[in-house]
Amino acid sequence: MKSTFVLSAVIHLVIAAYAPSVAYAAGAAEASATPADVYTRAIVRSISKNDQKHLYIRLKLLPGAKLPFSTLTYRVIDERLVAGLREGDSVAFKAERVDGENVLKAIQAATPCERFRECK
Repeated sequence: MKSTFVLSAVIHLVIAAYAPSVAYAAGAAEASATPADVYTRAIVRSISKNDQKHLYIRLKLLPGAKLPFSTLTYRVIDERLVAGLREGDSVAFKAERVDGENVLKAIQAATPCERFRECK
């Protein structure tokens, strides 16, 4: 019984001694890793102006996105992003949540996905 207590105390001391260096190493690894840009595949449903001020694009997300809603609306800050896009075009896009709105950050034309095949 006494040896179990001593062994337990030694293990806790070893963990306490090495925990800060392990946490530092994990934090350094996270800081040095650059996040890759994640693009989501979708089909353009519409591009419209709301109140003649803001430009919005509605995108139907492909099933691989695993999001609960299939069609989402994004605000377009830079009109040049959607220049040349038409309804029905297949796209890959990147968006962020800014001030309570979904904002389109990047969009590019993509090859349409074939049914039952992985999109590339």
